[in-house]
Amino acid sequence: MAEWFSHDVDITIPNAARAYDYALGGFHNFDVDRKFVEEAARAWPDVIELAHANREYLGRVVRWLVDAGVRQFLDLGSGIPTLGNVHEVAHEAAPAARVAYVDIDPVAVAHGRRIMGDDPRVVTVRADLRDPESIVSHPEILGILDFAEPVAVLMVAVLHFVEEDHNPPRIIRQFSDALVSGSFLAISHGVPAVEDAAGQAAVSRMYRRTPTAFRARPVEQIATWLDDWDVMSPGIVPVNLWRPEQEEHDGRPVDAVGAVARKQAARD
Repeated sequence: MAEWFSHDVDITIPNAARAYDYALGGFHNFDVDRKFVEEAARAWPDVIELAHANREYLGRVVRWLVDAGVRQFLDLGSGIPTLGNVHEVAHEAAPAARVAYVDIDPVAVAHGRRIMGDDPRVVTVRADLRDPESIVSHPEILGILDFAEPVAVLMVAVLHFVEEDHNPPRIIRQFSDALVSGSFLAISHGVPAVEDAAGQAAVSRMYRRTPTAFRARPVEQIATWLDDWDVMSPGIVPVNLWRPEQEEHDGRPVDAVGAVARKQAARD
């Protein structure tokens, strides 16, 4: 069996992390995941473009954060490592940058640990982002991240898998409480489709067959989660329009928005 395979993996139902890996052209997925993505793409052709747009957005965000002086990254719902991982992008410009990856999926964690090896600047932890305290107090994470210094928390393409019962704004607040002023939060989140609402709705129904239901939320709702943060320019925008680096983008907004925000200084 492949080294990235874990004995507690259920290969009878599709998994969001493995499906995302396949959509990005990765190889750490199973037949059930591939069939899921192919069915989703037939229902909503934009789904593959959206996966790539989110990944490209993540790379631009990390480069921007490094330029802003960030040297510590906490990547939540990091998924299965593929090209353009956070530590790879960060280390291009800041070799001393430290990165903690967190995911609940055993395949993502097993593969992450395998490819990171014994790099002292990187750690991969299996944990649930819905329990922020367990993450910010995790010994392996505290071994490389110093929460007395600014940290960039990355929640890219993950909060739309968090149900209302688990209260996404509460999750953000609890992570914020662990951060010092000058730390950053980067998010991306699916929004209601403009051109193909029926296709997006079909994919949302498909995700109900998985452990992680997908929920697109209005931009206005997502914006309220950042009320206590300073949102950096260009604001909350479609992910492919957030500081694009390539002119070949046609400018058609994808159905996911992103933003980078800085934690405000404490008020007296």
